Amino acid sequence: MTELVPTLPELIGRARRLAAQPRRSILGITGAPGSGKSTLAGELVAALAPSAVAVPMDGFHLANAELDRLGRSDRKGAPDTFDAAGYVALLHRVRERKSHAVYAPAFDRALEEPVAGSIAVAPDVRLVVTEGNYLLLDEDPWSGVRSVLDEVWYVEVDEVLRLERLIARHIRHGKSPSAARAWALGPDARNAERIAATREQADLVVAGLGRQAGGWSPR
Repeated sequence: MTELVPTLPELIGRARRLAAQPRRSILGITGAPGSGKSTLAGELVAALAPSAVAVPMDGFHLANAELDRLGRSDRKGAPDTFDAAGYVALLHRVRERKSHAVYAPAFDRALEEPVAGSIAVAPDVRLVVTEGNYLLLDEDPWSGVRSVLDEVWYVEVDEVLRLERLIARHIRHGKSPSAARAWALGPDARNAERIAATREQADLVVAGLGRQAGGWSPR
């Protein structure tokens, strides 16, 4: 495992080398909620477009109706609130450069629901960037994720800044300030502890985002 206080060009360069491999590569980006995974994935894909595409793990959230049926709505975002087996199966499908597009789901934060068939992985895509909380979780069926990925980067940020971002995001998507804080310090915090335990399994720890002068600061 390597730790790096990065600049965005350094991270783009590393992603570009993955995209230059003979076969299609898959880069995983993981870290606690609010650490900046989605923003980093977006920056990498924008820099390498049209040869790269983002396929987020969040597209495999179970639908709200199913969470209600299972009695898991109060901890949405925990490992057992995703279709993890479906996510692993999709990663295997996109690993191969097929002659047709492979479609992946996205997560609509306005609806708080997954939306099927939202992301096209075209045949000429060289790098798939997938980001999510549980890419390194060593329990079935999540344990099937790591073997499909070429590299996994673990993103971490100052804890105060991470919580500020996370609470602001919950408010932006409809929670009251008090409910947003309670969720960030409750279900999100429990999930963050499980994610932190996987840190040592990453190929690269991208540390210090948003703190270091000259480093990359996610929006």
